[in-house]
Amino acid sequence: MIKIGIQGGKGSFSEEAACEFAKNHGYDDFSTKYLISSESVLASVEDEMVNYGIFAMENAQGGVVIESVEALAVHRCEIVEMFYITISQNLLGHQGVHLGDITEIHSHQQALRQCKDYLSEHFWTRPLIEADDTAEAARRLAEGQLPKTAGVIANLSCADLYGLEILQESIHDLKHNLTLFLGVKKLERS
Repeated sequence: MIKIGIQGGKGSFSEEAACEFAKNHGYDDFSTKYLISSESVLASVEDEMVNYGIFAMENAQGGVVIESVEALAVHRCEIVEMFYITISQNLLGHQGVHLGDITEIHSHQQALRQCKDYLSEHFWTRPLIEADDTAEAARRLAEGQLPKTAGVIANLSCADLYGLEILQESIHDLKHNLTLFLGVKKLERS
């Protein structure tokens, strides 16, 4: 079975990208390893813990994903495919919590950047707290590791996956919010 390591948790945009990659390459039978960071993905590719790695490289609004650039500077790999997926950022919270109840917002730095106009308009007095992954922030909120009145910016799939309520859909600033993902494999020595 093909193993695909991704930069993200269950319900992340990277998981969506991994499914797209698998479909593009005819892999019906694959397993996903949730490695959270680009560094972990590339280390796992290099160490042959996974066959392929998937991570975000650049977003149309948020720019270059710095953690991916830093990981590529340390690890060697071969790029198999570069492809875009559409990203829809959404504000999620606990059941019964309303927009006005939100005291802080957690998400990946990229998601916070992609929603900066929305956040500055609606939450300019609330702290924005960077997390290692959008889906992980949603999981932490659901598991009570974040304050009950925290909101998270994540994929819509995280609402069902973690039992959270969708407080506001499509809060990203750019109408066509695309992220460039890389599919990589171990660099074969010649």
